[in-house]
Amino acid sequence: MNRALDLAGAGIAAVVLAPVIAATAVFVRCTMGAPVLFRQERTGLHGQPFTFVKFRTMRPAAAPGFDPGSDAGRLTAAGRFLRSTSLDELPALWNVLRGDMSLVGPRPLPSAYLGRYTAREAHRHDVRPGITGLAQVLGRNNLTWEQKFAHDLHYVRHRTLRMDLRILAATLGTVLRRDGVTATGSATGHELRAPAAGRQS
Repeated sequence: MNRALDLAGAGIAAVVLAPVIAATAVFVRCTMGAPVLFRQERTGLHGQPFTFVKFRTMRPAAAPGFDPGSDAGRLTAAGRFLRSTSLDELPALWNVLRGDMSLVGPRPLPSAYLGRYTAREAHRHDVRPGITGLAQVLGRNNLTWEQKFAHDLHYVRHRTLRMDLRILAATLGTVLRRDGVTATGSATGHELRAPAAGRQS
């Protein structure tokens, strides 16, 4: 049932939003140049890696005159607009159609984070990651990593079709209000460091 919802929802969204996706691709190409898409290896179901795609919002790390380690320096004005409207996430519909992701689930994180989870937190990979999820509608980047993981694990333990539909409906409001796009003190979100002593294993 979950996979059927993913295929139907992502397929319909891809068709309906095709003009928006095309226009956004042109916008990125005209404002930031090539490449239009950002690709990164992230962790999926059962800890398996996959290539996550989204529209590019930052200058290349090697761009002259910018600190390669600073998101604030690399994030462009066009990129901030794409992130605030969540338009940068539209290519991830392709990941849903491929089966890498679901419409709803824990946010897929970089594969570099694999060794930074506690044993308990690693259970977030018991389901497919999602374009949106419980943590995204309950605070997004305004949450601490501990809060995000708590919401992820609650979703894994209690997920139902009804919960998925409620999260999808709540996502629309979150996107329109542009809630939690950036974390306090960061241009994007804070990096996950090694497991802290206070996080339960």
